[in-house]
Amino acid sequence: MKFVDLLRTAIGNTFRSKARTILTVIAIFIGAFTLTLTSGVGTGVNDYIDKTVAGFGDQKSIYVQKVADQTEPQNDGPQEYDPEDTSIQTGFGSASGLSNADIKKIEEIDGVESVDPMYMVSPTYLEAPNDKRVQLSLGMPSDAEGVQLEAGEIPARDKDEMIVPASWVEDLGFDSNEDAVGKTVDVVMTNMAGDDETFEVTVSGVSQASLAGASLTPMPSSSLNEKLYDYQTSGSPRDVPDSYFMAVANIENIDDAGQIKSQLADENMLGMTVEDQLGMFRAVINGIVWILNSFAIIALLAAGFGIVNTLLMSVQERTREIGLMKALGMSGGKVFGLFSLEAIFIGFLGSAIGAAVGVATGSIISSILSNGLLEGLPGLSLFLFDPIQTA
Repeated sequence: MKFVDLLRTAIGNTFRSKARTILTVIAIFIGAFTLTLTSGVGTGVNDYIDKTVAGFGDQKSIYVQKVADQTEPQNDGPQEYDPEDTSIQTGFGSASGLSNADIKKIEEIDGVESVDPMYMVSPTYLEAPNDKRVQLSLGMPSDAEGVQLEAGEIPARDKDEMIVPASWVEDLGFDSNEDAVGKTVDVVMTNMAGDDETFEVTVSGVSQASLAGASLTPMPSSSLNEKLYDYQTSGSPRDVPDSYFMAVANIENIDDAGQIKSQLADENMLGMTVEDQLGMFRAVINGIVWILNSFAIIALLAAGFGIVNTLLMSVQERTREIGLMKALGMSGGKVFGLFSLEAIFIGFLGSAIGAAVGVATGSIISSILSNGLLEGLPGLSLFLFDPIQTA
């Protein structure tokens, strides 16, 4: 008997006891359906995290901030004045940041290609075209290519441009995200002498909501951020040392990140990669998905024993038929193969139907949630089925 004949016979034998076969297929269906949905949740949420990571910053960079030196006594007399001290009075309170000396130390670390310091800017307010004035807290410069936009484009590094969150569009008097792109707003700055200056800024794009919160505030271009800082620290009778709230260390090899972070710690600086900052989300989500998957796997194992039980009963009921097949010259291996093909077909049938229904159900639910409860998180597909990524 050829393989095709064995397969045809196995499929035909499967439906001899329809009730038993259907119940076994349903058991496998439940496990496959559950496993498909839980895998879809993991893939969908991790895909959203990957998009968030891209929008939050470069994965091959280390974000450096200053930390307090815990090795020296904190309350044992006054501390000696240091003009390069990172606690610098700028007229807006004492800002703890990185100094030029700190930037130089970062640049001298092996494995660091370049360092981009980021100024701390505190605008007085933003005035929209509808004359509405709103408080303005600027985010980090938005030159990263991975920022997720609903309209427009990333600000040019050398232009006075910024991205505004989608949630700001209506309040600023724009009709839509597309309408906001290309329009101008006024950013008012107050310097150390108390004088105000108005900077006309073009809205280059509208950002999506982000899991990391990176797109909840307007994000300026690098040149605009520096221009605003220069005016903020002007008007003082004395020179104000540069102060940076963060520095981006661009490294040659991400595998060297651990060693570089250790050297930064020796200099009282904290270095974190984007994965460090968002990795906790991924770890928690993966843990939940694995727990859900374990229940699905248990269901599949139970269904597997159901297949074994079905075939065992089938063998016992078909003892005479097996004897007849052997009498006609069919080898024991082919008899075993026949029953194995029956088991494979039952398993394939339940798994295929379960996976197909799981994909269809997940896609429908994801579409409904994206336009409902999850509307505030554009770009999130709660169920995402990507065979390559899932594998």
